[in-house]
Amino acid sequence: MPTLNSKTITYEQIAKVIDHSLLRPELTEADVIAGCELAARYHAATVCVKPCHVKLAKEVLKDSDVRVGTVVGFPHGSNLTAIKVAEAQQAMDDGAVELDMVLNIGQLRSGKTDYVLADITAVCHTAHVRNVKVKVIFENAYLTNEEKITACKLCEIAGVDWVKTSTGFAPSGATLDDLRLMRAHVSEKVQVKAAGGVRTLPALLDVIDCGATRCGATATAAILDDFIAQRANKADQPKPIAAPGTN
Repeated sequence: MPTLNSKTITYEQIAKVIDHSLLRPELTEADVIAGCELAARYHAATVCVKPCHVKLAKEVLKDSDVRVGTVVGFPHGSNLTAIKVAEAQQAMDDGAVELDMVLNIGQLRSGKTDYVLADITAVCHTAHVRNVKVKVIFENAYLTNEEKITACKLCEIAGVDWVKTSTGFAPSGATLDDLRLMRAHVSEKVQVKAAGGVRTLPALLDVIDCGATRCGATATAAILDDFIAQRANKADQPKPIAAPGTN
């Protein structure tokens, strides 16, 4: 698992934390193309697009270092497992190499852990045989801490690649407490992704310090422009003058 430090992080590292989110329902194809071009300019890790836009994103990004991701069972997680598996297969056929799957929130809250585990495992198996990564979205706004911990344990068993806080469409998104809790309850084999409400450079650095290695963001340009500006300001600072008689 990558180890990141907000004090020493480089531009390349912080850009590759960001999954540039293009999931709002009103986005047109022109909006998606512009979003993909922005992600390519800034060298984000991925774009996360709606399933209907995977082929388009793959074409726009074919000569870039940005990967294409999409969502499964989004945003409520309530699709039947067979539908989630079919959705994952179609997304991969269209060019997605990362899948952000929403677990079945209502079944988790009902204590149906066998169902939730089977649901996650089915999508993970489908993806992993094709070397595609899976992030499982909890939607923490609706869960107790005990339910979040249970979700972490189920994801560990299922072999997910990331656990993720939120869709960005619930009443609240990523919190630092939730990120710390999730990081504490999965092994080093499982990474943590923040999503929802991370719109500034300080907020992104905070989630990195809580153990997140990915973060969904719509404010990618503002965040990374701020990072570039701050590093430039530091580079322009005058160097201390040595006292007489010192080296």
